[in-house]
Amino acid sequence: MTKYETIIGLEIHLQLKTKSKMFCSCSNDGSNQPVNTVVCPVCLGHPGTLPTVNKEAIKQGIMMALALNCEIKRRSKFDRKNYFYPDLPKGYQISQFDEPLAVNGHLVIDLDGQHHKIGIERLHMEEDAAKNIHKDGKTLVDFNRGGTPLAEIVSKPDFRTPAQARVFLQDVRLIARYLGVSDADMEKGHMRCDANISLRPVGDKELYHKTEVKNLNSFKAVEKALQFEEERQTALWDTNKPPSITSTRGWDEDKQETIEQRTKEGSSDYRYFPEPDLPPLIIEANLLQEVKSLMPELPNNRQNRFVEEYSLKASDALVLINLKHWADYFEEVMSDLRAWLFKDENIKSDSKEAESLWQDNKQALSKLSYNWLSSELFGLIDTNFDIKDLKITAENMAELLKLIYRNKLNSSAGQTVLKTMFDTGDDPSHIMDDLDLGQVDDDKALQIFVEEVIKNNPQQVEDYKAGKTALLKFFVGKVMAASKGKANPQKIEKILQDKLI
Repeated sequence: MTKYETIIGLEIHLQLKTKSKMFCSCSNDGSNQPVNTVVCPVCLGHPGTLPTVNKEAIKQGIMMALALNCEIKRRSKFDRKNYFYPDLPKGYQISQFDEPLAVNGHLVIDLDGQHHKIGIERLHMEEDAAKNIHKDGKTLVDFNRGGTPLAEIVSKPDFRTPAQARVFLQDVRLIARYLGVSDADMEKGHMRCDANISLRPVGDKELYHKTEVKNLNSFKAVEKALQFEEERQTALWDTNKPPSITSTRGWDEDKQETIEQRTKEGSSDYRYFPEPDLPPLIIEANLLQEVKSLMPELPNNRQNRFVEEYSLKASDALVLINLKHWADYFEEVMSDLRAWLFKDENIKSDSKEAESLWQDNKQALSKLSYNWLSSELFGLIDTNFDIKDLKITAENMAELLKLIYRNKLNSSAGQTVLKTMFDTGDDPSHIMDDLDLGQVDDDKALQIFVEEVIKNNPQQVEDYKAGKTALLKFFVGKVMAASKGKANPQKIEKILQDKLI
């Protein structure tokens, strides 16, 4: 039985996708520019310069806070966080301390079928530091990143396993991408995470000295580092030497272990005081209402809707919503399939008959669409594929699925058509006709194929009649080959069963 309970909290820095930096008009695209070229006297901290708050960054921060169910503070303020480091040209960072933008939020995560409510202590706004580059024993500084708008999300210590921390981070990334406020790519530094971890005896309610783990640049690294710390701190507790100070450790990816760096600073070490060059941040009611009107459907709500509206399994809906652009594509395909269904039956889309027809067919069409997207189409692309490069329009994808649904094209031939569509973007009906892949569905034509196969395989016929019924698949394969893959396999199987009695 486990003797200790793990206590984990996360501090997440999210780079926002504004056009300009947090407190100046410099471009917020410095990572794609030559080093130290996207800078100005304000973000370099020259004497006499004055910062100005980026309104768009505040709006994006509010959006993220609302998505995390936070309370938006109508009045907040900026502070100076003082520390000396090469990446901080002013000698302080403009951040928010005791009056943040948002507080008291939560996010419900799902792990192994269990729901876990994780509290959000605060979301506050600040500017990013410059980027240190360690090379040939020297530390170089690229100031392009300095001043980038950040939303810092501080969780409550509600995580009990490293896996929960990983899932939470993945959900935050997905929310940021749905909102369009950040690419939230950890590998590229768009989202950075510091993890605080401590242990305590099971049943104890006290919080003991924590260890902050830095240098975590992937979800896997977060989970692995926390697992390592669990083991390291368990060994300390087992020898009656639990951590006696709050410290900072870095994750060494090569060694797969944490390395001690320094004792952890407290808030008093940063000598916070109100930023004298910026007035209090007042969120007017009309601005808050404007931001609320911009809020899109969030991932969890979309997953629930996909289950309800399209009768998808929750796990299948999750695959789609985790890939926002593909979820959008799926919905476009389903919309075209619905329109096609009504057109084929000559029914008006707003009639009672239309709704009844859709209810009768939507589950089968949804399953067909999901299977062909997730298995066949995804099988043609690599992990770096950009959906913007997809040549298959949603309308053409829906037409392909219609041909398969109406048994005018079998699955094998459909794969051939899809591959050609992927390469050329051509219309599926034209490809089917050009390659002569239309499914043979006529009973008389199919019987001719079946009789020919039976005639040419007498021994297998005798074996089948003697009880080796698994040979049915052999005969189906032979008929499919004889028809060049165009025969309807379901009808073939029925005809064979009748003929082989």
